[in-house]
Amino acid sequence: MSQHKRNWFARHKVLTGVGAVVAVIAVGGAVGAGGGSDDTSPTSAATQDAPKKAEKTGGSQQPEAKKEKGLGDGSFQVGSDIKPGTYVSSGNKDGCYWERAKDASGSTDAILANDNVTGASYVTVLASDKIFKSSDCQGWHLVDPKAAAKGTPKTTLKGNGGMFKVGTDIAPGTYKSTGNKDDQCYWERAKDASHSTEAIAANENVTGTAIVRIGAGDAYFKSSGCQDWVKTG
Repeated sequence: MSQHKRNWFARHKVLTGVGAVVAVIAVGGAVGAGGGSDDTSPTSAATQDAPKKAEKTGGSQQPEAKKEKGLGDGSFQVGSDIKPGTYVSSGNKDGCYWERAKDASGSTDAILANDNVTGASYVTVLASDKIFKSSDCQGWHLVDPKAAAKGTPKTTLKGNGGMFKVGTDIAPGTYKSTGNKDDQCYWERAKDASHSTEAIAANENVTGTAIVRIGAGDAYFKSSGCQDWVKTG
C-alpha cells in the first residue's frame, strides 16, 4: 500500500432521515477543482500563531512578524511532539495526506481517521491518539478558540476549498452550487473535526445542482470537486 493510504472515513453516505446506508466514494486523492475565483480559506485569526501587530520603535513602524511555519511532514507522538487539540492547515494542493493513529505499527488497522486534502482541513487530535502523521501538507497550526470566534464568516466559498468552520469561515444558511458533473461534487456537514463516520451529520455526491442548508449548530462544512457555493438564504 502506498504512503498515502486510502481514506477509510471520508466520502461515505450516511443515513439522513430514511433509506439504507450506501457507500459512495472512498477517494485516495483530490478530485477536480470547482469553478469561480472567490477564495474562502480559514481565517488567519483562527490560529494561535497569527502574526502580531506591528509596533512602533523610534518613530518608525516595524514590519509584521512572519507567521510561524507550523507542524510539517512526518510522524509525531501525541503528548510529546504534538499537543492534543484542533489544528488547521490551509492552501493545500493535490497530495496532502494526514492520519490519526492508535499506535506506531503503520498498519491500516491502526488508522483512526485520515484524509487526502485539497484546500483547507481541520483535524482534532485527541489525547488518546498515539500518532499524528502529515505528508505534503502546508503547516498545521493549533486553533485558538478565542481567536476563531472573532472570524468574519463569508457567504461564498470555493467548491474545492476543503473544510470550513461554520461561524468562522462560513456563515450558516442555505447554499447552492450549480453545474456539477460526473458525480464528483461531494459535500458534508460535520459535527466535529474528528473525521469519524459518527461525526458526519449529512453528506452527498452530486451531479448538477447541489443545495444544502448549513445550520448554526453544524461545526464544519466540507466541499470537494464542486462548483463554487453561493448563499441563497
